[in-house]
Amino acid sequence: MDTRQMLQDTAEKMFADHCDKPLLDRAEQGEYPKVLHDLIHENGFQQLAMPESGVELADALSVLRVAGQFALPLPLAEMLLVNRWLGGDGTSASIGTGDARGAGEVPWGRAVEAVVSLSADGTAHLLTDLTVEPGANLAGEPRDRVRAGTSTPLVIEEDALGLLALTRAVMMAGGLTRALALSLDYVSEREQFGRPISKFQAIQHHMAVMAAETAAAIRAADAGLAGIGTDRMSEEVAAAKARVGEAVGVVAELAHQVHGAMGYTHEHQLHHTTRRLWAWRDEYGTERIWQERLGRALAARVATSGDDALWSFIATRG
Repeated sequence: MDTRQMLQDTAEKMFADHCDKPLLDRAEQGEYPKVLHDLIHENGFQQLAMPESGVELADALSVLRVAGQFALPLPLAEMLLVNRWLGGDGTSASIGTGDARGAGEVPWGRAVEAVVSLSADGTAHLLTDLTVEPGANLAGEPRDRVRAGTSTPLVIEEDALGLLALTRAVMMAGGLTRALALSLDYVSEREQFGRPISKFQAIQHHMAVMAAETAAAIRAADAGLAGIGTDRMSEEVAAAKARVGEAVGVVAELAHQVHGAMGYTHEHQLHHTTRRLWAWRDEYGTERIWQERLGRALAARVATSGDDALWSFIATRG
């Protein structure tokens, strides 16, 4: 068994035992899931992305697909990267976009003592002595606005915003897998006119489209992970965030269609996945932003190396 599969299997065992609907409901009401947080720390998962962990960064970030699949109500992506950037001293820190004065939409900003604030130009600051204004995204996940009493410049020698966008692409790939699985179960169990609705051609068509979009999203996210540390990383991450976001628009809509009215109720678990997919789709850049970034990067390759460079990039892998 390779390292990536072992990490994903371990994560699945942890999350499957704890990420039930009552826990997700409580987290959306602002209750921090400390038992699950402690379990992650006991297994050392928050340190997987550190250079000295012995785990490749792509393998470490791959566990986020499992987190997305189970709608993990903790900022695992931020835990991984903040420990990487702070040398393991990020056990009580999160990440947000902003400047030296503060940051907005910080995952669980109310539960941390420090925040790494990233600006659009790539500069970073470590914010401490925080003042927090609670908030939430579309999924009810805490996304708080913080102001800093103390700000310290921070050097991050990698594409921090690109990595954060990639975390969302990987998490969305996991969420799409979950939405597809829930839909498959539902259409197999739900009967109408004396037979499962999975027997109806329209439902079969919807399920086929969902499966195709989910497979494309997983492939795009995997390509983004494979691009880490290569000269293709910028383009692969941009393509992953844009393509997975497009898949979210299709799959989430069809998942609710095949579930009918049941899928819109709070009692059903589908909304815990689809609302996160819609929220993550916009976090760290929408499809348009990353499509434009991809277009500029490919145009630069053509300007530097000629027209053949574009076909070479598209037709090969790094």
